[in-house]
Formats: sequence, C-alpha cells, structure tokens
Amino acid sequence: MNREFWDRLTTALKPAANNPSFTGEFPKQAAVMVLITDEISPKIIYTLRAKHLNQHAGEVCFPGGKWEVQDTSLLNTALRETHEEIGLAPALVDVLGALPARATKSGAMVQPFVGKIPPDCRFQLNHHELEVLFSVPLAAFQQGIQVRTDIFERNGQRFRMPAYVYENYEIWGFTAGVTADLLKVVSGA
Repeated sequence: MNREFWDRLTTALKPAANNPSFTGEFPKQAAVMVLITDEISPKIIYTLRAKHLNQHAGEVCFPGGKWEVQDTSLLNTALRETHEEIGLAPALVDVLGALPARATKSGAMVQPFVGKIPPDCRFQLNHHELEVLFSVPLAAFQQGIQVRTDIFERNGQRFRMPAYVYENYEIWGFTAGVTADLLKVVSGA
C-alpha cells in the first residue's frame, strides 16, 4: 500500500495510549499486537496457540498477553509479548495506534494495538506457546472469507461476531472481533 493509505489508517486509529490499567470490572488486563505487513498487498499476522495450553488452546490469536508489573504500559505489554512469542523485536514495529479494547470470554480486558512491519521480517516462534504463525491478505477479507456470525452472551448482553476461515484456520471470537474492528478502520482509510 502507498504512504497515503498508511497515513489515513494511522489517523483513523485511536492514539496508542500508555495507560497501564482499565477501570471497572476487569481486574485482568492484557494487550495484543495486530501486525500488518508493509507491502503492496498487506497481510495480517496471526498465530495458532499450542494445544497443551490452559487457556485458548489451539485457537487463532494475535501475538500478545497479560500485563505484568514490570510493563510500563499496555503498549509495552503488547510489544514485550510479541517479542517473546514470535521473536519480533519491538524496534521493527511501527505502532500506528490502537483499536477499541475488548473483553474476552475469560474475563480479561484486552487492548489491541496496530503495528506496521516490514514484509521480510523473520520470526522465531516460541513453540511452548505457539504451533504456527500464518498471514492472511487484507484482500482475502474483502473477497469474502466470513463463514458465519456467532452470537455470544456476556452479563445478559448479546454480541454478534463474525467468524472467518482462511486455509483451514478458523478465526473466531475475540480475534475475529478485533479483525472486524480493523477491517472497519481499513475500509474507511
């Protein structure tokens, strides 16, 4: 994509605030990095969590994880966890901004950040946490890889969430919701 696209995308995102905590009913806090490759046909980076994990085992997700005391901000959490999980140095991530925070089914409030990365990045997966890293072209979403709409309930409220399938990877739940938020911003950019 051209520079104008990236500038419009950055403008459409909310600033990457450095607030390390959420107020209210969510004592668990986390952050993820939604990584987009900087190339003519940009791709979104996803990971598949290892099947032996206690939470979200075998699910597609973005790199990221829980806020820890040493993290100065949720952005720092996202960058630290991204480095730990896929070996991507924080210096290689051009942080463009943030998407709206979302709650997970496990009761955590998660702040997604969006970052642009060079297309030739080399990744070093932490195989204790992840099985595989894969990418989905932004164009694939525009061509229609949504396979259904899931309905989730939380505190008496119903939420509709898209579910996508790309090359046998199912993107659903929290990750699909964040992806949908990104796609709305991208379509406006």
